Amino acid sequence: MNTVLTEEEMRRALFGESKSPAPAINSHVQDIVPDVVTVQPVKAAKKKKASKAFTPRLRVTLRVGNEFEGKMHEEVHEVDTLSTLVAEQEAKKTARKKFKFVEVISVKSM
Repeated sequence: MNTVLTEEEMRRALFGESKSPAPAINSHVQDIVPDVVTVQPVKAAKKKKASKAFTPRLRVTLRVGNEFEGKMHEEVHEVDTLSTLVAEQEAKKTARKKFKFVEVISVKSM
């Protein structure tokens, strides 16, 4: 057995055959493309109505007025939250836009 290899034989042994086989072209089969292509219309998927999930609501009752120790009246504010603190703060914030004095009477869940 010959132990002396040429450079070309070593390259083939390490990297494999360098020549890739030519892709076979089948000239007998022709792709026929029609002039007019018909496309089926896509129907729009019907959107399902989202069921109204239960949203927690709190009712905040406030005593509001513009005069110090003057005439006060009650106002009710409804908030979509579970937190009584957030509901109280939001009710106070909206009431302060109209009234100078705001007092929280109660916070109840509906």
